[in-house]
Amino acid sequence: MAKHYKRKTTQPPENDYKKDLAGLALIALSLIGLAGIFTSSVGTVGMLIKQGMQILAGKGYIAFLLILALAGIKLMRREKWQINSRLWGLVIFFGSLQIFLHRNVPLAESFSTGLQGGGGGLSGAALGYVFMYSFGTVGTYIILGILVMAGAALCSGGTLKDLLVKSWLKIKAAALRVWNLTFNFLFVEEDDDDQANRKKNKLGSQAKTGLTGTALLPAEEPVLPIIEVARTAAVTAVQPAESSVESSLEGDMAGDAIKSADTHKENLPNGKEYHMPPLALLNLPQSSGENTAGRDITGRINKLEQILESFNIKAKVVNVSVGPAITRYELQPPPGIKVSKIVSLSDDIALGMATTGVRIEAPIPGKAAVGIEVPNIEVDMVTLRELLETREFTGSASRLTVAFGKDIAGTPILADLAKMPHLLIAGATGSGKSVCVNTLICSILFKAAPDEVKFLMVDPKMVELANYNDIPHLVSPVVTDAKKAAGALRWAVREMESRYDRFAAAGVRDITRYNALFGEFELEPGQTPMPYIVLIIDELADLMMVAPADVEDSICRLAQMARAAGIHLVVATQRPSVDVITGLIKANIPSRVSFAVSSQIDSRTILDMGGAEKLLGKGDMLFFPVGAAKPVRVQGAFLSDKEVENLVDFLKDQARPDYNDEVLQEHPGNETVETEDSDELLPQAARIFIESGTASISMLQRRLHVGYSRAARLVDIMERRGIVGGFEGSKPRAVLMTLEQYRHVFESKPDEAAENRTAS
Repeated sequence: MAKHYKRKTTQPPENDYKKDLAGLALIALSLIGLAGIFTSSVGTVGMLIKQGMQILAGKGYIAFLLILALAGIKLMRREKWQINSRLWGLVIFFGSLQIFLHRNVPLAESFSTGLQGGGGGLSGAALGYVFMYSFGTVGTYIILGILVMAGAALCSGGTLKDLLVKSWLKIKAAALRVWNLTFNFLFVEEDDDDQANRKKNKLGSQAKTGLTGTALLPAEEPVLPIIEVARTAAVTAVQPAESSVESSLEGDMAGDAIKSADTHKENLPNGKEYHMPPLALLNLPQSSGENTAGRDITGRINKLEQILESFNIKAKVVNVSVGPAITRYELQPPPGIKVSKIVSLSDDIALGMATTGVRIEAPIPGKAAVGIEVPNIEVDMVTLRELLETREFTGSASRLTVAFGKDIAGTPILADLAKMPHLLIAGATGSGKSVCVNTLICSILFKAAPDEVKFLMVDPKMVELANYNDIPHLVSPVVTDAKKAAGALRWAVREMESRYDRFAAAGVRDITRYNALFGEFELEPGQTPMPYIVLIIDELADLMMVAPADVEDSICRLAQMARAAGIHLVVATQRPSVDVITGLIKANIPSRVSFAVSSQIDSRTILDMGGAEKLLGKGDMLFFPVGAAKPVRVQGAFLSDKEVENLVDFLKDQARPDYNDEVLQEHPGNETVETEDSDELLPQAARIFIESGTASISMLQRRLHVGYSRAARLVDIMERRGIVGGFEGSKPRAVLMTLEQYRHVFESKPDEAAENRTAS
């Protein structure tokens, strides 16, 4: 029998009336005190309030009255009193103001002046006496300046560097706005149509941003005491969104603003100083209010339990995790209930919860529970900046640390590309695949200098990765020609082989040990430590259509051997079919990311399991790293085109790229040329035909275990050399070479063999 819980009373408790009365009293006192500034018609009580405030705060009593009014408003809004950074910032500001107002009062007359309401009152007298006596006049001014900056940083909720950059951008934006208005007023004439269009655009922009400041009602506490809402607090303080003018100017003025920022510095091989890009280039996380998913937890829990009970499953919700886009309800089914029975009810649960895309994880790894993932009504945007500001990212020693997003509990999901060691990203069009690739690239660019990590980017679509051209981290321009992409992959294979030769000469096994012992080796002049190489392929399907054999062979060979050489693959595609993501590619790329797909077949092609067909799109992904038992559901970080442009412009100003011309050069010696009469299996194939007395392609396939194409090419080579006869319909080819001639041609010295081939 289902348990019934008492409904909470909607009548406000008596303490709420007391808070309202106390808040109104504080507001009334502050208003009476403020009115006493302009008129004496406030009675005896008003004058006493004014004089008392003047004795306490001196000339700063107006600020004190405003603080009283704010305290009253806070009481009436029933907000909890918490000692946070903003409160400390206000205290520091008020204390600094009182000291500043009392700066010209001699120490001997400090308290007498304060009792008369002069300077900063008694509060300013006490603080000023301590500071003036301890630090003197000059020292007090220095301390006041530091306290003002500290208070501003605490009130803003961010770092002092972010505050300075933001203030500088606002000042330049305001100056540029005034200049534009003045210039347009003096020298530009607008037509009536231009004014109408400008007014229409302004109204449209106001309509778009009209809901950003909507305040949400406070969430009602769950009735069930057993529910533990595992909602993780945000990593960084939420800041308001910038205005449209400031956002448009951020990319143009980021370079000037960052020059004054305290950034990490590296030395490039040419001796030039390289500044690591600051996080001020990225947008701050926007405040979207409280997640509405947490406002009716109890009601949704009861509804979910009722739906399951209607199918004779008396399960209990033991935990709730509220994430940016998904809320996971953890069920504890009773004994005797099969997990498969709950899994089969995903569509019925979606109908009862009035939502779409319900995904069931059964069981949750490490827990004796079944997870039911229900989409939130509103999705909280995850920004790249809040992920890069986490301790996990800033404290990671690996230069290949990448940020993906946040999981269901709101925990940042980071990974080391060096340990993956290769990554496959697939999903339908518009599901967030390209944004994920940009997030991965920018994470590394914020972490590594050009001499530490190099990129080789292949973009057959010619629009996704073209923005990264001319950054110093590129080993070659972004490859947009699918035919040249196969050559770039072959260069990566040659680079891998060259690195292994250098490892063997140095007596080390991988790139980490090689770079650690770099100073002890006698290297060639001009040789530098090996950088990591990240090979980005944005669309694998286009390459597989142009040169499937060469592309698959190169990718498989790199995936098998390139990890120790410091070369890592990131392969993305929007067509998750078996002819694009072949079995060989899947077997050699263990880490995978799947975005929303249209069918369970596509999900199995990517992850070897279903689940991706239930994703919501817009960055909702399943991250399946190597070694994990099950994929992790992640809400991907959003990265706008403007943020990418800001980062790219900053990197271009730092250094110019040092391209390797060999990447896009053709190397015919490494390619298979069908017209060349050479094959390493030619001696064996000729001996087989001579010993058997007949010649056929199928015989070579069976005896040499090769495919039809290579066997047919061997027969064509032998026909041109005169070893076998021509094609005669259904009759087998004649064998024209004897065993003695075979020994003379293939078993003689190389010079003699060359002369015989020329003679033939």
